[in-house]
Amino acid sequence: MANLRVLKKEIDYRLEELVFDCDMAIYFQPAKDKEIFTVMQEGVELRNALYTKVNNPTEPHNPSLVRKYYAALRREIVEEFGKLFEKLSEINK
Repeated sequence: MANLRVLKKEIDYRLEELVFDCDMAIYFQPAKDKEIFTVMQEGVELRNALYTKVNNPTEPHNPSLVRKYYAALRREIVEEFGKLFEKLSEINK
């Protein structure tokens, strides 16, 4: 079974990096602060949704399905935060 603490730390780490990048973007481009703040809010909403998924696996009594569930969740974490970083990059062009 996946270590839930590690997954939650990974989610928080990625959110922390996103928020830091958003803060830096606001510092260098104050005219785009509303768009950047929207990306920051989406990151927090994503974090909350991912925490809900981490805490509630679909089939908790089947170890094989739980492993597959958390493997898919790890991929989702990378993909979703990657989309937010790309969105931030587009704003900063």
